[in-house]
Amino acid sequence: MATEDVLAELERWYLAQCDEEWEHNYGVVIGTLDNPGWQVSVDLIDTPLDTMPYERAEAHRTEDDWVVSWRSEQQWEAACGPLNLREALALFLAWSRSAPA
Repeated sequence: MATEDVLAELERWYLAQCDEEWEHNYGVVIGTLDNPGWQVSVDLIDTPLDTMPYERAEAHRTEDDWVVSWRSEQQWEAACGPLNLREALALFLAWSRSAPA
């Protein structure tokens, strides 16, 4: 999936959650790690993903090429290497597509 496609799909997912309430309390946070890498947190409360299970996924290829994703109680989360942000977001988006309509 091209970078533009991942970002466009994430933008569409975010917009679909916005109902004049959700966006005031919840959202998507992308930050950096000091090892180096990326951290992603997506709030799931009041979304179609709210109760969907997510199986932890881990791929450790090299020191800089890795991604780990999991679900905490109220968030989907990922941590990944410095060049794996698109891969991490693609994992979230693939999972989100399986949500009931």
